[in-house]
This record gives sequence, C-alpha cells and structure tokens, in this order.
Amino acid sequence: MQLTLIISGVAVLIIFLLVMGVSSLMQSGADKADQKIKSRLKALALTDANAENIDLVLREAAMSEVPWFNRLLEKMRWASSLESLIYQADAKGTAGIYLLVCALLAVIGVYAGSFSGRWLVSIAAGSLLGYFPIMRLKGMKRKRMNRFQKQLPEALDLMARALKAGHTFGGGMRMVADEFDAPIGPEFGQTLDEINYGMDVDRALLSLQSRVDCTDLKFFIVSVNIQRETGGNLAEIIAKIAELVRERFALFGKIKVLSAEGRVSAYILTSLPFLLTGILFLINPDYVSLLWKRELGQNMVWTASISVVMGILVIRKIIKIKV
Repeated sequence: MQLTLIISGVAVLIIFLLVMGVSSLMQSGADKADQKIKSRLKALALTDANAENIDLVLREAAMSEVPWFNRLLEKMRWASSLESLIYQADAKGTAGIYLLVCALLAVIGVYAGSFSGRWLVSIAAGSLLGYFPIMRLKGMKRKRMNRFQKQLPEALDLMARALKAGHTFGGGMRMVADEFDAPIGPEFGQTLDEINYGMDVDRALLSLQSRVDCTDLKFFIVSVNIQRETGGNLAEIIAKIAELVRERFALFGKIKVLSAEGRVSAYILTSLPFLLTGILFLINPDYVSLLWKRELGQNMVWTASISVVMGILVIRKIIKIKV
C-alpha cells in the first residue's frame, strides 16, 4: 500500500511537470520568437560602428520551457546528448519533455510490475517502458541518417559538376540545398547560411559534421578542409568521394546478402519459443498454464527469457558488420 502511494505521488508530480512544460511551450513559442526579432532589429538599428560584431546566426535552444528545469538540464552532460539525438531524429519537443515522458512511463512500468510481487519484474518493466521514447528517437535518427547517406553521392556529384562548370564551392552547396529534399537539402542550406553570415568554412563544415551522424560525410569534410590548406582540384576530389561512397554502398549490399542467413536464423530462433507456447496453449491450456501458476514454471520462464535476450545480442553482434 505504501509503495502504491509513493508511485502514485511520483506519477502525479511527473504529470504536473509535463503539463507545465507543454503548456509553457505552447504559450511562449510565438511570443518568444517575436521578442527575438524585435530585440534583434533594435540592436541593428542602434548600432552603426559595431554592427560587424553582432552575431547574425542565432542559436538559442532551451532544453525545457520551465526555467529551473532548464538550468538543471544544462548542468547534465547527457542532456545535451539527448538534445542532439532529438535534432538528428528531426523530432518535435525538447529534452525536458522527453525526459519527463520517460520518467512517467518508467513509473507506470514499475507500478504495473509491482502486481507480480517481484521487484525484478517491476524494475524490468519500468526500464523497458522508460527507455521506449529513447529507442523511438534512435530509430527515427537511424532512418533519417540512412536517407542522408543515400542522398550524399548524388549531392556530391552535383557539387562536382557545378565546380567543373565554373561555380564556386558555395554555389555548389546552394544547388544541393535547392535541388534536394530533406535531410541533406536543409542541412547543406544551413551550412551555407552560416558561411554567408561570416562563419569560417572550416567551422561551418565542422558544425555540419556535429549535426549529422554520417561516416561518409566526414570523408567529404576532411577532404575539403585539406584542399583549402594544400590546394588541388576540388571538383575531382569530390567526384572521387562520391565514387567511394557508392563503392561502400555496394560492399554493404554484398555483406547484407551474405549475412541474410544469420538474420533469418535470429528471427526464427527468437519467435520459435513464443510460437510453440501459443500453439500448446491453444491445444492444452491447462498444461501450459503451469508456467505462470507455479513458482518453478515462473523461474523457467524467466531463465528462458534471459537466454533468448542473450542469444539475440550474440547473434546481432555476429551478423552486424561495419563497412
């Protein structure tokens, strides 16, 4: 009874903070944007000699609309990693909202697991439910980064052709920003805006690298930075990088075909226990129900579940080959 009251109190507190964050975000979004524009225009109007010192690239992103919660998150290193994950996944919301949702789901999982009478079940249920939003963000990020990686060879070819036609490096990036859809178009457009607003090309490209988690993009950025220091045919360099990226895609496809047997085996071995349990339950429910009615059966289920999870991790490690 006491545990239920504690869990209920924590859940109410988390829900209150979540509602406060969402309502504050909805109310202050438009007003805050208008205030930024007005203050910026006022600063430009009042400044003549020191106009070049004004930073035209605004980057103010709060992790939470609740001031004290935002200050708390800014002191946590992993909160910035979560904010970066949200950006790379192109998801809406702030780190504070996602943390509150994770905490709320974790409390619900602990409360649901408490009915089993086992603290291990409560911890496992809370951990799984609490981690679900982060897992969803990672899936969205992986999908977006894969799309960026598929667009990269065509974008580099377009830049190489633009450079051969006599355009500047910025002109080639502008063509990519105009011709390509998200995510590579907006990302290159933001990098070009940073360059146009006075940021060094090296810093702008490093900023692009920090925003996008793509190994092939690092080849492009390093090559461009080296070419700017040592010289060389930039169009040929970019064309070679595009060819290299395509070869890596081809090699990755071959490896995916060769590892298909391992993936199918993993799917079969993972689903087989659940499939057989379901069939046996339909045939003889009294026989299968002993697994959760008796203590020995419950221990067998937990041992089997742990074994299945360990097997999935081992098989995934074997078939996951980095290219």
